[in-house]
This record gives sequence, structure tokens and C-alpha cells, in this order.
Amino acid sequence: MTSQHHTALLCHHRRISGVPGQHVGSLIHVMWIVMMGFTPETWASSETQPHSIKIEGDITLGGLFPVHSRGPAGVPCGEIKKEKGIHRMEAMLYALDQINSDPDLLPNITLGARILDTCSRDTYELEQSLTFVQALIQKDNSDVRCSNGEPPIIPKPERVVGVIGASASSVSIMVANVLRLFAIPQISYASTAPELSDNNRYDFFSRVVPPDSFQAQAMVDIVKAMGWNYVSTLASEGNYGESGVDAFIQISREAALKSAAINRFLTIMDLIVLIFNEPASCEVSDIFVFFDCRRVLEAAKRANLTGHFLFVGSDSWGAKNSPILNLEDVAEGAVTILQLQTLHFFYFTTRSLENNRRNIWFAEFWEDDFKCKLTRPGIQGDSGLRKCTGEEQISQDSVYEQEGKVQFVIDAVYAMAHALHSMHMDLCPSSMGVCDKMDPVDGRMLLSYIRAVSFNGSAGTGVMFNENGDAPGRYDIFQYQLSNTTIPGYKIIGQWTNHLRLSAEDMQWSGGDKLVPDSVCSFPCESGERKRMVKGVPCCWHCELCDGYQYLLDEFNCDTCPFDMRPTSNRTGCRPTPIIKLEWSSPWAIIPVFLAVLGILATSGAIITFIRFNDTPIVRASGRELSYVLLTGIFLIYLITFLMIAEPSTGVCVFRRLFLGLGMSISYSAMLTKTNRIYRIFEQGKKSVTPPKCISPTSQLIITFILISVQLLGIFIWFGVVPPHTTVDFDELHPPNPEYARGILKCDMSDLSLIGCLSYSMVLMVTCTVYAIKSRGVPETFNEAKPIGFTMYTTCIIWLAFVPIFFGTLQSTEKMFIQTTTLTVSMSLSATVSLGMLYIPKVYVIIFHPEQNVQKRKRSFKAVVQAATVSTHLSQKSSDKQNGETKAEPDRSQ
Repeated sequence: MTSQHHTALLCHHRRISGVPGQHVGSLIHVMWIVMMGFTPETWASSETQPHSIKIEGDITLGGLFPVHSRGPAGVPCGEIKKEKGIHRMEAMLYALDQINSDPDLLPNITLGARILDTCSRDTYELEQSLTFVQALIQKDNSDVRCSNGEPPIIPKPERVVGVIGASASSVSIMVANVLRLFAIPQISYASTAPELSDNNRYDFFSRVVPPDSFQAQAMVDIVKAMGWNYVSTLASEGNYGESGVDAFIQISREAALKSAAINRFLTIMDLIVLIFNEPASCEVSDIFVFFDCRRVLEAAKRANLTGHFLFVGSDSWGAKNSPILNLEDVAEGAVTILQLQTLHFFYFTTRSLENNRRNIWFAEFWEDDFKCKLTRPGIQGDSGLRKCTGEEQISQDSVYEQEGKVQFVIDAVYAMAHALHSMHMDLCPSSMGVCDKMDPVDGRMLLSYIRAVSFNGSAGTGVMFNENGDAPGRYDIFQYQLSNTTIPGYKIIGQWTNHLRLSAEDMQWSGGDKLVPDSVCSFPCESGERKRMVKGVPCCWHCELCDGYQYLLDEFNCDTCPFDMRPTSNRTGCRPTPIIKLEWSSPWAIIPVFLAVLGILATSGAIITFIRFNDTPIVRASGRELSYVLLTGIFLIYLITFLMIAEPSTGVCVFRRLFLGLGMSISYSAMLTKTNRIYRIFEQGKKSVTPPKCISPTSQLIITFILISVQLLGIFIWFGVVPPHTTVDFDELHPPNPEYARGILKCDMSDLSLIGCLSYSMVLMVTCTVYAIKSRGVPETFNEAKPIGFTMYTTCIIWLAFVPIFFGTLQSTEKMFIQTTTLTVSMSLSATVSLGMLYIPKVYVIIFHPEQNVQKRKRSFKAVVQAATVSTHLSQKSSDKQNGETKAEPDRSQ
């Protein structure tokens, strides 16, 4: 039998004949089909189809409906599909009944049908659709014998002249590729893939629904009407979804929507990525759905983004309630489109188990619709479900919603019937039934009659086909409204028939808002913000502020302002940076000026007093010459405060350099000379009674001026190397916020040069302090050593405090003010200490106690030194006793 089987296959390959339009390409296709294992014997054995409905008639039409969903792995069919399967199939049965009972349409000719279940799977349906072509293949069974040697009796299969279906575009494409080989016309009631409009590849395919290219055009018109420029498309895998998206994108480009940004997604996971990676600037996004909309709505709800998206659904969503059940809040405001329809199909509500026995799947539908279980012989019922009574009524005991494609199923059957009627009128004008010219029906001739039909369909709209077999595009535009309405649901807001007509006053969005929401990827950038384009999306960008000291050079670029400028408030250009200086009215200036004024007045008073009482003992004893020099230095120290606060200019800068360190060097040179003279006198007195050299007033002045000349020499060298000038420092007050940026007008004295200018005075101060420490044992009644010592100790403390304050403000925005105030106050305090310790007491005695300003008894240098030596020796003994180190003295009485 195996060899015979192979022989039959080979014979089958050689003996194919009688196929209209036969060519080499069709042979290849037929060989492929045969190799799948569908031998003539298996075809013959499939006369009784377990998954088909057979209705006898003079002319047989084929029907393809997704009665069941796609099954899991290894199983062709899954759960029953009530609306897209049973409703549509019943519509075909209804149409056949109406046609067969119509005396004016195909009189004396009965239309029959072979209806198959596609199980929503293209490969499975391809297998099922081979039933339609059995009669067109001549089979050589001469070598096939029964066991008794007799030839087998093989029933002749019915001849299918045309096919109604399929539903899914992918199934229609697969079936159309087979049917065209055998010239069997096909009319689809739901397949809308634009690919099927290719009359060269699918020349026997027609449809009563418009292709997705019309639907895509309607969607593009909606985009234009709403003013949206950011949309995302979500499509199912397959011809319907992918072709619909391709058509939408192409028409968008052809419509010159250059600003529209279109994201394309093929899976729910892609949508989740969209939800969490959407540009931050996107407030609302439109999603055009060519997909199972329920899964999309569920994904948005799980992401807690109710109200974030505006959904625009294709006709696969239409006006169905089942996809949005319990998701109404997410779907609020959704705009959907559906082929124009006004038919209310009440026929289905009259169907029952008693009057619908021809539908082999109706019992399964009944159990699913009423959630009950029918009693079947040999099948044990589910104990969890109630038993069906058979008295249930559709739409009363269950929820009934008319499926959107029902009218198109009826129109497809009627289109086939009208074509056959016209063909019969032309070929069999005098025959009451099917004449010889229509037996068999020529498929190519029937196709020409199909393309020529024109009649009013079940909904009252015209049914016709263009040269590609497409129906004209007519759509109702729906919007799902939930708020501000007595009956939530879909409301017609417009229509599309080659152009869009919308009723804006009937539209409302999330929360009942009447204002059309924006759907833009990116709003226009604010002033001073540049656009950073999102890669691959033409009108999506991120707005980035030109930060810091940048301004907007052009729409996409920022540039940095010159160093002496800052951006304008709107960052469209640059403006000069304000230049500031230390004002006399500033709190940073008031305190130093106040101290300097008091110091100058006190110094001037001391100088005047010394001049007025120049020949008095106190003035003469204080060393008049060095006192005048020291008071001059103190006066200059106070004076430098005004130069440091004055508006910088070349002259001011010259005097700043000159007097900044000069006043201190004069003061400390004079004090160093004094302490050095005292130290040398008493050190020399310990060795001999001969006075040391250079202790006369003239010598002291010469030493002082020599010390001062070192400071002057350094200053004049500085003048020569770097001439004094002003500068504007834009770096010191250059904070991150350019609004607070300022240029500081100042002399060209850096912190390092300023410290260098004072360093010599610091050396003199430290040296003077050392000599003051060494001379601390000299009696106060003989000289100024101790007041000078206290002065130097205090001065050192002041300048030690100055250093951390001065250098600790380097990062402060008010560095220049703080440093200027710190420097001037420190100098004024140093001068005040010197003035207060050395001269205020003398002035007080001279003015208020003139009786003490008298000549003391003159003592020789030897007496002074001897008295000082004794005093020092006593001081050391007292110190030793306090430390517990008293030593035994030799007995000098012996």
C-alpha cells in the first residue's frame, strides 16, 4: 500500500489538469501542497468534515470564520470566540437563508455552503482550505483497488465556486495564495491589510471592508485635526498590525506631517518600555493601536498611568465594550474608528438550541455564553457549573453586543450572490436553474462579475469594488466618554468618507474636559534653553538650559560669554559684568575708617603735644628724635586705611604700594633702634663702664633711616619691574549663578605681593620683639623697654590672628572686602597699641599732671648701669626663691 501511495502521489504530480490559469509557478505550489501529505485518498476521506458545516445547494460557497481562538502549543484550536466567530458565521447562515428565500435573487437556484473553522491560525486554515479545491484536481485512481479487487467508490467532492472570508489578514493572504491557483474568487468581510490590495499577487481577492490604507488615512486626518505631533503606534505581529502601521507612517509622510514624531512598537513589552523611558518633556502621548487593545489598557493601568495616554484605536477596537470591561477609566477619551454601519442584527437573539441544530458549534457557544453545561452522552459534566435548561434566551440571560463586522459578512455573501445572479442572467437567460454554461462556474468570469456589482448593502450603504477589489472607505469616528454623561459609552463624534468630519462640541476627554489635550513630544524650549534632539525621532528633543556663563548661540548650541561678560537674564546674549569696588558707605569700610580717624586724631594730638612741650623732661627722656619718627610711622599706618578704601586709580595704586609697608617699617625701625640701644647699653654695662657706640640721637636716626631705606628700595624696585596700574578681577566674584557675578576694580596687588610688601615690616617686628624680651629685666624707671615689650607682644598677637582671617577667606564671595577690612583693622590696632603703650601715658602726664614733668637728678652712666645691674640681680634672686631654689650665701661679715 505504501508503494501504491507513492505511485498515486507521482501520478498526481503528472496528471494535474483542468486548472484555469495553469502555469509553471502553480505547479510548484501544488507540489508543495502535496508534499505536506494531502493525498487524494486523504482528501476523499475528509468528505465528512468534523470541523465544518455543510449546507446543501445548487451552488456551494466556502466560508472561513475564526470560530475558535488559536490553541496552545500542539493544539490547533483553543476557546470558542463568540463575537468574531459565532456571530459572524451566523450572519452568513442568515444571509444564505435570506437569499434562498428571495424570489428575485437567483431564482430557482439554492446557495449551499461549506463553512470551516480557521482557529485563528493561518497554517491551520491553509490545511482546512484545501477542502475547497478538491473538486478542481483530477485524480488518477486506476491503480487503487479494494481488498476484494474492486475499484474504490470515491464520492465526488462538492465544487466551491467562491469563498467568503477570511477574517484575519494573515489567514486571508495564505488562503488567497492557494485559491488564485485554482481561480476561486474570495470576498473577505474583515481583512484590511493594505498588502491585499496588490492586484498582481492577490488578483482573485476582494473585500467589502476598506483596506487599512483608508483607515490609516482617517487616523492621519485625526492627527491633523487635533494638532498632535507626537504619536506612538502599537501593532500586533502579522499583516494586519504591521501593514496598518506602515500605511499610517507612509501616509503621514506623504501628508507633509514633517513635525510628527512616530514611535513604532510591536509588542506590549515595547509599550512598557515606552511608558518608563518616555522623554521627560512628554506630557501626553497618543497611541495608535492596531492590536488587542485590552492588553494595552491593562499594561497602562499596571503602570499606574491612567489618563496619561490618549488611545486612538483601529477598527479592531471599534465600538466594542468587552475590551474595556473594568478598564473604563483607562479608556476614557479614546477615539476609535469603525466601518460605517447602521445594521442592528436581531436575528442572532432568536437563535436557540432547538432552531439552530445546523451550527455544530452552537452548543459550545451556548455553554460559554450562559456559563452552564449541557448534558451530552458519554461526557461527564462539570460539577462546578449549573446544567443548561435550553430555555435560556440570548441578550436576556446573557450580555449581547453586536459584533462590528456582522453587516460586512452579510454584504460579502450578497455580493457573491449578486455576481452569480448577473452571471446567470447573462449565461442562462432562459434557464430556470444552473445551465451547462455555469457548470462548472468559471472563476475568472465570476471575478469580473464580482468586481462589477453595485447594490445597497444590509446597512443601506452602497457595496461596490474598485479595480483592486477594495470597498470604498467609510468610517464612523467614536469616542469613549465616561464623565458628564448619563450613559457612559461610545459616542459618534464624526465620520470619514474620503475626508474627515468631526463634531468638536461632542468631544470630551479625561475628566470631562472639553479642551483638546496636547500630544507633543517636546514643548518649545524656554528662553535660554537649547534643543538636544532625541536620536531617531525628528521632532523630539530635550530642553537643556545654557547653564553657567553660557548663552544661546543658536537653536541647538550654547556658547560661553567672554570672561568680562555674563549672559543676559534670558540667555539670548551677553552683557558686561558690573564692576564694583569697596564703597565708603559699605559696612566693611565704615569700621576701618572710624578706627583710622580716631587714630589720626590721637596721633595728631600726641605729635602736637610733643611739639608744644618739646623741651620738657618727659619728651626729652622719651627720645624726641625717634619719637617723632615713630609717631610719623603710626600716622602713616592710619592713613593707609583711606588709600585701601579709595577707588583704585594709578595714583592711588602708587601710594598704596608706597605707604602700605612704609608706615609699619618706620614704626618698627624706630622701636627696633630703641630696644637695640637699651639692650646694648645694659649688656655693655655688665662688662665695663664705657658706653657702647652709636647710642647718640644722631646715630639712632641714621640707623633708623637705614632700616627704612631697605623698605623704600624694595618698593622702588617693584615700581620698576611692575609699574602700578589698576585691573578688573572677574575671577574673584565668579559664582555659579552669573547674576551674582561682578568684576572687582582693584590695584594690581595679589595676595602674595601684599604679604611680600609687609614681610619686611614683619621681620622688623619679630626682631624688635626679640630685643624686647632680652631687655625685659631693665627697670621701668630708667627707660621704655617694658612698654615697647608689651607693645610688641600685643602686636604679634594681632598679626597672628590676622593671618588665618586673611587667608581663610580665599573662597568667600566677599573675599576682597573681608581682606581689606581685616588688613586695615589689624594695622590700625597695631598702631593703636604702639600709640597707647608708648605715648598716651606721656601725653596724659604732660597735660594733666605737669607737676610730674620735672627734671630728675642727673646720674652718671656708671650709676645708671650699676643700679640696673643690682636691680637685675635682685629680680633673679626673687625669681629663684619663687622657684624654691634658694642657695646659701657666703657670710660677708667676717
